[in-house]
Amino acid sequence: MRPFVYHRAGNLAEAIDVMSHGPGNIPPTLAPAQFLAGGTTMLDLMKLDVMRPEVLVDIRDLGPAGRRIEERPNALYLGASVTMAEASEHPAVKRDYPVIAQSLDLAASPQLRNMATLGGNVLQRTRCTYFRDTSWNHCNKRAPGSGCAAFDGVNRKHAVLGVSNNCIAAYPGDFAQALVALDAVAEIVGPAGNRVVEFAALHRAPGDTPHIETNLVPGEVIIGFLVPAAAWTRRSLFLKIRDRQSYEFALASAAVALDLVDGAVNAAHIALGGVATRPWRAREAEAALSGKKLDEATAKHAADVAFTSAQPRSENRYKIELGKRTMVRALLQAAQMNT
Repeated sequence: MRPFVYHRAGNLAEAIDVMSHGPGNIPPTLAPAQFLAGGTTMLDLMKLDVMRPEVLVDIRDLGPAGRRIEERPNALYLGASVTMAEASEHPAVKRDYPVIAQSLDLAASPQLRNMATLGGNVLQRTRCTYFRDTSWNHCNKRAPGSGCAAFDGVNRKHAVLGVSNNCIAAYPGDFAQALVALDAVAEIVGPAGNRVVEFAALHRAPGDTPHIETNLVPGEVIIGFLVPAAAWTRRSLFLKIRDRQSYEFALASAAVALDLVDGAVNAAHIALGGVATRPWRAREAEAALSGKKLDEATAKHAADVAFTSAQPRSENRYKIELGKRTMVRALLQAAQMNT
C-alpha cells in the first residue's frame, strides 16, 4: 500500500472542504482524495494498488444523522452511514421492504456487513480480474484508453446487458438492485450544495468512459436514501444465484416487487444484477407484465423481453438463460407471498 494522509473529518462541511482543497498545506492538485466510510472496498483496492488516493477523508463518525433508519408516513429513510447489518436486521425493513433486507443479508460475510455502510456499498467497484490485477495493462476502467482484456479473455462472470465496446465488467452489488426496483432516490451533498437524484440515474453505463462509473461530481457524497412506500414494497424479494451459497457475488440476481389485483399485475418492478454493467431496471419486462395474469408463461415472456438486448461473449452466454430463469423464479415466488 502506498503512503497516504488520513484526515478524520469533524463534520460534513469539513469533509467536503478537504476533498475540494486538500488537508492543511497539501495542495489539492497534489493530493487526490477519497472519502472513507466502512473501508471494506477502498482499503482492498489500495492494497491491490488499483486505487492510489493520497488523502483519505474519514466520514464515518459525522454524527447520528447519517446512522438513522426512519419509518416515515410515505417512505423509508436509510442514512448512508447505516451498516448493512443494521439495515438488514431492522424490523421495519424486514417487514415492509423485504427485498432490501434480503439483498443485504445475502451479501458478503457477517463481519463485512457489520463494517460496510450503505453509501459505500452502492459505490463498490467491479470484481473484474483485469481491473483488480494491475499486472494486466488493458483495462479501460483502471487505465482509460488501454483496452479491455476481458473481451477475448476470461469473461465468464462479466456482463451481457448494458455493455459497450470499451467495457463488459459487471456491477457487483446487490443492495443497489433493490433500490432501483423500489424507485428510491439518493440524497447527495457536495461543494455546490444539496441535491436529490433518482437512484436509477446514479450509475452510468460504460459507454466510451467506463472509468466514470457514477454521476457524482468531485467532492459529492451520498448522505441517505429515500424509498417510497407503495403497494408493492411488502410483496418483494431478492433472489441471488451464485457459484456457492456463502460470501460470493451474483452470477445472476433479481430484485422483484409486485402489486397484484386478483392475480393480475397492476404494477411490476424488476431489477437485475450480476448480468449488467450497472444496476439494471428491466422496464420493458415490467411493461410486458402489466395487466397480465402472472403465471409461468407470462413470466417467461417477460424474461425473454428483458434479455432482448443481451450481448454475450465467449464464456458468459449462459448468463442469458440463467438470468431469465432467475427472473422467472423470483416473479413466481413473489406472487406466492403472503402480504
